[in-house]
Amino acid sequence: MVPWPRSAPTAEDRAAYADAAVRPFWLDPAATDVALPEPAAPLADATAADLCVVGGGFTGLWAALHAKARDPHRDVLLLEGEVCGFGASGRNGGFCVASLTHGAANGLARFPDELATLERLGLANHAALLEDLDRHGIDADVETGGGELTILLDPASLGEAREEAELLRRLGHDAVVLDADAAREELRSPVVHGALWDRTGAALVHPGKLALGLRAAALEAGVRIHEQTAVDAIDPGRASGEPLTLVTPRGRVRARRALLATNAFPPLLRALRRRVVPVYDHVLVSEPLSAEQRAAIGWQRRQGIGDWANQFHYFRLTADDRILWGGYDAVHRYGGPVRPSLDDHDPTFARLAQHFFVAFPRLRGLRFTHRWGGAIDTCSRFSVFFGTEHDGRLAYAAGYTGLGVAASRFGAEVALDLLDGRESEATRLRYVRQQPLPFPPEPLRWAGIAITRNRLAAADRRGHRGLWLRTLDRLGLGFDS
Repeated sequence: MVPWPRSAPTAEDRAAYADAAVRPFWLDPAATDVALPEPAAPLADATAADLCVVGGGFTGLWAALHAKARDPHRDVLLLEGEVCGFGASGRNGGFCVASLTHGAANGLARFPDELATLERLGLANHAALLEDLDRHGIDADVETGGGELTILLDPASLGEAREEAELLRRLGHDAVVLDADAAREELRSPVVHGALWDRTGAALVHPGKLALGLRAAALEAGVRIHEQTAVDAIDPGRASGEPLTLVTPRGRVRARRALLATNAFPPLLRALRRRVVPVYDHVLVSEPLSAEQRAAIGWQRRQGIGDWANQFHYFRLTADDRILWGGYDAVHRYGGPVRPSLDDHDPTFARLAQHFFVAFPRLRGLRFTHRWGGAIDTCSRFSVFFGTEHDGRLAYAAGYTGLGVAASRFGAEVALDLLDGRESEATRLRYVRQQPLPFPPEPLRWAGIAITRNRLAAADRRGHRGLWLRTLDRLGLGFDS
């Protein structure tokens, strides 16, 4: 049973965010010490490249940077429709966790024979990411000491939490289950009835600084970047050996190879259109806590936190002791539109504020300074998947489902392996070779997601998954928020 009220949010709940800036906190120089560079010039003519990367988020930036590291003489061009870090990479919560499978339980359900390998690769990727940040001098406000805390909203979840902790320990994690008293020593909140604490492979980062740091490192390595340059189409050419042509509003790129890293934005490949669905996630960030407010809620180890529910919240402290509070609703609209006008969604912000003050009643009166939303790319297996098109001249990585801060580095490496024809331990896995089940076409897609969201809410209220969710689980389409 979840503790969130079913009543409508109050005027006081709405007043808490009424004056909030509608922009990601991480990209606001007035609120955080991020330095926004001048946008790179748009592509305005015809050019050529050995590799053209489409998308300036984490996956695209890691791919461009590592492509140059593998071959410094390779001419790498990156095209970004807005500015680097504009999409999910600049607006996420900054939870940098090692899992490549959106959690061990999801990995066990989908890739049981490969889970141990995937966890090992994920932990290695996580460590390598932190090493890369040191190597390139990227200051992303990394915090590594607290681990990841999943709080239980109902004592009945303790059994499942113990099973999950045992699975994590078998996979090499330092994971413990806390009873209600011990959990409330970590976070003083009336909604806490226990916790699963994983102290392995979890960090917090400033995602804006991470994205812009990767951009700077890529430029230093010799990557050519054109921002405000959307790719409208890809012409594969008539013969398999000739370059691809990427068409933009004011120019063209002839590229020997291309790598798509477009996240939730409309896919340039028909093969992706039924496998990626844009779902909107929303976030509030508070004003800095006073010393008294900080002491009232504990949280001395500064863990990244989520809750155990199907419709879950995630929350963390920023460097200046604000609380970032996001999640719960996963908003999908008919046809899957992605546009800035959908980022500011008052019903979701109202519900987030209402739930925040249920979780932290001692903070009633706190104001939120930033609110934002945006689309993430979800797929039916909830973790990144891969593919190639046009005789292997184009590769893609997509479908991270909101857990891509660290996994995007792995996704970029695997996509490069596929483009380069380089066999690795990862490319031999079914995880890489197998694509997720497609979503049905509209209107079945919208109806199915709407029913699923309704049943997830019911499962949280009742404490068990009903017939609809169990059927989806058996079909490999199990879903949470």
